[in-house]
Amino acid sequence: MLGIFEAEAVCFIADRHHVTSRQLLRYFLYGEASIPLEANEMEILKGLSEQVKEDRITNNKMKKVIGIIALSLAGSLSATAQITDTMDRIEVCKQNYHTLFGGEALTGQGTDPEMMDILQKFIFGEVFQTGELTLKQREMITCISLATMQTLPQLKAHAGAALNVGVTPEELREVMYLTAPFIGFPKMLNAVATVNEVFKERGISLPLEKQGTVTEETRHETGKAIQDKQYPGGIASVMEGVPGNMGKDVEQFLTDYFFGDIYSRGALDLQTRELLGYCVLTTLEAESQLHSHYHGNINAGNSPETLTAAVIQCLPYIGFPAAVKALRIIKEEYAK
Repeated sequence: MLGIFEAEAVCFIADRHHVTSRQLLRYFLYGEASIPLEANEMEILKGLSEQVKEDRITNNKMKKVIGIIALSLAGSLSATAQITDTMDRIEVCKQNYHTLFGGEALTGQGTDPEMMDILQKFIFGEVFQTGELTLKQREMITCISLATMQTLPQLKAHAGAALNVGVTPEELREVMYLTAPFIGFPKMLNAVATVNEVFKERGISLPLEKQGTVTEETRHETGKAIQDKQYPGGIASVMEGVPGNMGKDVEQFLTDYFFGDIYSRGALDLQTRELLGYCVLTTLEAESQLHSHYHGNINAGNSPETLTAAVIQCLPYIGFPAAVKALRIIKEEYAK
């Protein structure tokens, strides 16, 4: 039987590598994915593996193992979705809503109780069960989608939820900063101001710790290294022939500003930035960039399944047309 310590260890390691506990265990037990574990993490999971082998837990019993982990963590790790196969969407909705917001879902109160009932059951009871994403990932995706659309009241609510499930203030700020190259500085500043309201209400001192890693002398070199790794060739072919040869300027802006100033910052790793960037592009319905950023995500270590789950997480907030467009592009690129 897995105990509290083992369960907490599994979730901690999974969170560090931006995968779910289920994905981590399946990788370690069955080799179904590639996760760069550190030596101490391998030791912890080796001990867990021995327990599993001693109990002769088979593929058919894997869901039971995950269920034990979830039950072990109930009440001790708020950032873990507490879902079992026996729960229906109403139970899942109420549980996820309470974990995220601390309140009660499906109360039947307010001016539009019928629509709130539909909304909450769909988002927190169905979408939140789709794909292998952690609650931290889901809330960062939700926050960046809401920031992109400038739906600021909803952003404020979900910024609080993000903090409730373990997103750090520094991570949340970087999620907002990441939107700047996609939607422009004014909209980014609106989103930052909204999140800062949440920080102030929670007594979080501002400004937060600096996360910049480049200088005037290093921003181009750093940006170029990231860009060449993620997007070999950059946008040279797209900018070729721009009048006044100013396409060259835009190429350098992309390298120095987008990849040098923004992508190199701390708090969020490159894999997370690429995933969140794809959600921004999905929200914007930026078809051309969705094709290229699919490959940027793969180069960063995100799987097609993770990308798909991220787009579906955006769906309740951006609507079916935009989400289906992104899913079609993922399908096309995945088939190549």
